[in-house]
Amino acid sequence: MAKTDTTVKTLARYGLTDEQLREMFRNMLMQRQLDNRGFQLNRQGKVPFALGSEGHEALQAGAAMAFTRGKDILAPYYRDLGLALGIGLTPFEIMLSIFARAQDHNGGRQFPNHYSSKKAGLMSFSSILAAHIPHAVGAAYALKLRRQADRAVLVTCGDGTTSEGEWHEAMNFAAIHGLPLVMLVENNEWAISTPLDKQMGQPEIWKRAEGYGMPGKRFNGFDPIETYGVVKEAMDRARGGGGPSIIEGMCYRFLAHSTDDNDMTYRTKDEVVEHRKHDPVPRFEALLLEQGVLTASAVDAMKKDVLRETNEATDQAEALPYPQASDLYTNLFEGAWQPWQ
Repeated sequence: MAKTDTTVKTLARYGLTDEQLREMFRNMLMQRQLDNRGFQLNRQGKVPFALGSEGHEALQAGAAMAFTRGKDILAPYYRDLGLALGIGLTPFEIMLSIFARAQDHNGGRQFPNHYSSKKAGLMSFSSILAAHIPHAVGAAYALKLRRQADRAVLVTCGDGTTSEGEWHEAMNFAAIHGLPLVMLVENNEWAISTPLDKQMGQPEIWKRAEGYGMPGKRFNGFDPIETYGVVKEAMDRARGGGGPSIIEGMCYRFLAHSTDDNDMTYRTKDEVVEHRKHDPVPRFEALLLEQGVLTASAVDAMKKDVLRETNEATDQAEALPYPQASDLYTNLFEGAWQPWQ
C-alpha cells in the first residue's frame, strides 16, 4: 500500500514574515466585515449608498504590504477599502466616511468609500473614472523633480477605467518622463455591467505597457502573497529610478457594483457561484493553517476581534453629528470663500 504524502509544500514568501502574513489575513477579514456592514446599513436605511470590494481582498492586502508608510503615495479608486486599511486607516475612519460624519477627513462631503488622509499618504479622488490618474502622475512628477528617490506613487483603477482617455494620456506622460509610478489595474472582469470582451479588443491590459515603453505584468490577484511579490518588485523599481510600470491583478467582483446596482440583470447567479469557488479569504485561511502560520483557535479569535472592532467603530461613528450646513463654504478657497472677492 502506497504511503500518503503528508509533506507540507514550501511556501514562496517573498521575504514575508509570519506576522506579516497574519496581518494580511486580518486585513482581508476586516475588508469583508466592513463590506458587509456597509451593505447592511444601507438596507437598514442608515446610509444612502455603499460599495463592496468582495473578491479584491487578497489583491489589496498584498499590495498594501508593499506600500512604505510615511513615504509612498497612494492614489486609490472607490473599491480600495483594503488598501486604505492596509496603509493605516482605521475601521473607525472608514465608518466616518460611510456615515458622512463631520469628523471624517473629508468633512462628510464625499461619497462613502472615497477616503483621503494626508497623514497616511492617501490622495483624495473623484468618482469620475480615471480623473485621479493624471493627479497621481502629477504627484510622481513632483517626487522626481524634488529628487525624492526613495518614494513612489501607487495608483489603482478597475479594468473599465483603462478605456478612458485620461488613463492613456497619463500612462504616456509617465513613460516619457520615467516617473516613479506603479499603475495597478484591479481587473474584476466587470466595468459596472460591461464585461471585458465588450470593453476592449485586447483584454490583457498588461500588454499595453510595451506600447508605452514600460514593463508590464499580469498576476493572480486571488493570491495575496503573489500580489505582494509583484507589487513590491514594481514599487522597488519605481523608487530606484527604473520608471513606471503597469501591473494587472486578476480577481472578480462577487457583489453588485454598489447598493444601487442589480447585477443579476447582466450576469447569472450561477456565474457568481462558480467564481466563489476561488474566494481568496477562505483559501488564504486554509493555506495559513496548513503552513502552521495560524491555528484554528487563533483564526476564531481573530474573526471575533474583527467583528468586535467593526461593531465598536460602527456605534462610535453613528453617534457623531453630521457637518453643519455652514461648513459647505469652508476649505474651498484660501481666504474668503466667495470667488469674486
